[in-house]
Amino acid sequence: MVLEATMIVVDNSESSRNGDYVPSRWEAQSDAVNLIFSAKTQANPESSVGLMSMGGKGPEVLVTLTTDFGKVLDGIHRTRIRGSTHLATGIQIAGLALKHRQNKSQRQRIIVFTCSPIAESEGQLVKLAKRMKKNNISIDFIAFGDLEPENTKKLEAFNENIKGGDGSHLAIIPPGPSLLSDTLVTTPILSVDGVAPRGGTDEVGADGGGGGFEFGVDPSTDPDLALALRMSMESEMARQEKEGKAKDEVKGDSLEGIPEENQPLLDGQGETSGSGGDKMDEDKKDPSEAKEAKKEGDGDGDGDGDKMDTA
Repeated sequence: MVLEATMIVVDNSESSRNGDYVPSRWEAQSDAVNLIFSAKTQANPESSVGLMSMGGKGPEVLVTLTTDFGKVLDGIHRTRIRGSTHLATGIQIAGLALKHRQNKSQRQRIIVFTCSPIAESEGQLVKLAKRMKKNNISIDFIAFGDLEPENTKKLEAFNENIKGGDGSHLAIIPPGPSLLSDTLVTTPILSVDGVAPRGGTDEVGADGGGGGFEFGVDPSTDPDLALALRMSMESEMARQEKEGKAKDEVKGDSLEGIPEENQPLLDGQGETSGSGGDKMDEDKKDPSEAKEAKKEGDGDGDGDGDKMDTA
């Protein structure tokens, strides 16, 4: 499995208050952060994850690289929604945090959530992308919320200039009935960690549902839902098996009343079955028996003739 050091950058600007994603943009990010942490540490226990925000007065490192999930949860709860985003500055600070990782064999990756307008120009982002690529840092963008053509165009230009061997991905997730974390599972951002996508591409719609996890649900994050889905599948399989057995029984009963086309040539006593059996027996008498009967008849005739001659 891939050994990585990952910095997650969340968007805590005022735009994250909107409720177009269930339950809100900020809560949706929080759930997705939990999912990403679980996916990274399950893929390789020695992988580490850090957390930082890019809203308010400026970017802030909430948690340095760690394998302790409690620290990440504490960092999320301490974050306040305020101000606007500082995308370029946040990516640069995340790169510095990765540079000071303890295990230098870990690959460097930044995952950025963005749900607000991007103030930086396309040229600035392209220049930053080339610099990050030179430092062997992969950057994944999770774009949701404000998906204006201007924003997506900037992110696509950034992604085109940073793509490398380790892979940098752009996931554009429009609003829909599914949770942000459920849709995120279908993207290549998590598939590289052993979570296989199910029919997902970089741009994800509302149809997708959760990939390498059974039934599309991570049992570690929602065990009750995973258990309910498993029980539902087992009951459905039992119902289908019962219906199949019933159909086989009905088919067997319908065949019992049909007479067999080929009856046996001999009955239980070894004799020929059917009404024509007696006639066949007469026709098939032993020829030697027929000759003896004829001879007896001739003998009787000769006796009478002798008697008449003697008289």
